[in-house]
Amino acid sequence: LEEMQWSGGDKSVPDSICSFPCKPGERKKMVKGVPCCWHCELCDGYQYQLDEFTCETCPSDMRPAPNRTTCRPTPIIKLEWNSPWALVPASLAMLGILATSAVVITFIRFNDTPIVRASGRELSYVLLTGIFLIYLITFLMIAEPGVVVCAFRRLLLGLGMAITYSAMLTKTNRIYRIFEQGKRSVTPPKFISPTSQLLITFILISVQVLGVFVWFGVAPPHTIIDYEELRPPNPDLARGILKCDMSDLSIICCLSYSIVLMVTCTVYAVKSRGVPETFNEAKPIGFTMYTTCIVWLAFVPIFFGTAQSTEKMFIQTATLTVSMSLSASVSLGMLYMPKVYVIIFHPEQNVQKRKRSFKGVVQAARMSQKSLNEKQNGETKIEPDRTQ
Repeated sequence: LEEMQWSGGDKSVPDSICSFPCKPGERKKMVKGVPCCWHCELCDGYQYQLDEFTCETCPSDMRPAPNRTTCRPTPIIKLEWNSPWALVPASLAMLGILATSAVVITFIRFNDTPIVRASGRELSYVLLTGIFLIYLITFLMIAEPGVVVCAFRRLLLGLGMAITYSAMLTKTNRIYRIFEQGKRSVTPPKFISPTSQLLITFILISVQVLGVFVWFGVAPPHTIIDYEELRPPNPDLARGILKCDMSDLSIICCLSYSIVLMVTCTVYAVKSRGVPETFNEAKPIGFTMYTTCIVWLAFVPIFFGTAQSTEKMFIQTATLTVSMSLSASVSLGMLYMPKVYVIIFHPEQNVQKRKRSFKGVVQAARMSQKSLNEKQNGETKIEPDRTQ
């Protein structure tokens, strides 16, 4: 027996057995036609060994243990403040809040000076409030989800932008109507007083607020744990994500009214681009809206292009908050920083200029129209009289 050679040169006597016992996490797959023999098959993916012949899939909120004999709870994660996805947006928002506060304090301090009065104090404070809320939403998007946080996310996500672009739209529409009316008549158009402008702005804002409260009534805010978003092939990497009950579609719907206001304001800014500079804020508002539209056009492909990413929530949250901060920064920088610069560093320019009567506006509008017509006819362009 010691001299006997077995297959492979092994001198030990092989075990006379059909199948070996299966390891933990493996099920027995019986060999067809040989009732006492089986193959061992590993329970793979999110399966665990229910008994010696069966593999079962773990519940959606669980994953298999390392030995695959039972299931264990899937860890729950959320966006942390020390994550780069949160630090960058939060830093931008904090700088924006400080800059907005500086502008508000400057305007309050110099409230009765010509530059502040000429910028439309009432609407300016409304617009600055909207910009402040746009920056503030970043911290709510990063904060740990809860019923209160989710409710404020719904309310403020679109409200800040609605306030900002309602005020801009009201300003631009007023300028457009004044100069269009000036081409036809010496009678001022209706609803151009500061009180009327505030009323129009608040009516536009109320549409957004009403929509949010209807949403509250239909589906009260709450938190959910999404186990499907981070469920890769390797169960050891599976995570549940704690978040508010706001889908990608609901976020876009929440912003859709603000986008409509933004586009409408851009249209009026384009229509008012030929208005003489001494009579309006249409040009800086126009530049603001063109830049803002570019920011949001870049936002859409990034937001929806990351739908299959394992870090979808983090990327989308960062993209949304950075885009909102950039649009707020564009509005703040182009509309108010030049005024603050003059108020602080060149007070000699902050003086009362000749009061602009509607008659002067009519003259400027007609001269502007005449110049445009002559330019189209190939004639010499006549500069409008801007001394009114």
